[in-house]
Amino acid sequence: MAIIDWYSRYVLDWELSISLEANFCIETLERVLTKGKCFIFNTDQGAQFTSKKFTEMLLAHQIKISMDGKGRALDNIFVERLWRSVKYECVYRREWQNVTDARQGLKEYFEFYNHVRPHQGLGDDQTPAFVYYGEKNNIHHSTIN
Repeated sequence: MAIIDWYSRYVLDWELSISLEANFCIETLERVLTKGKCFIFNTDQGAQFTSKKFTEMLLAHQIKISMDGKGRALDNIFVERLWRSVKYECVYRREWQNVTDARQGLKEYFEFYNHVRPHQGLGDDQTPAFVYYGEKNNIHHSTIN
């Protein structure tokens, strides 16, 4: 799961789980909400996002829920594009031995994605961090478990 700022494409937080239970999504959302509030949260219709616990948490924080139509990947194009980049630039190029190694590899990739990798859709080949924070030197490193 990844939570991104649609405007800047900045990955606010992410988590890797070996199950489709909602708890890891709720924990990721909780970490993001300590950094600020969003007004609309868009997801696909996965079981973890349609669970009572997850939707109640969004509503408790007065966040509007936006869900993609069934089979409509374009409704959440920014996250779909992020996962394409993650797969082709990171996952398919490596061979991890276990979930711990995969988490470390993904952590490194998301730091690269946010702070180093220029994003064509942002204009002038800016990074998501540059657009999110407004200046190159203001880099935020979140703690990710």
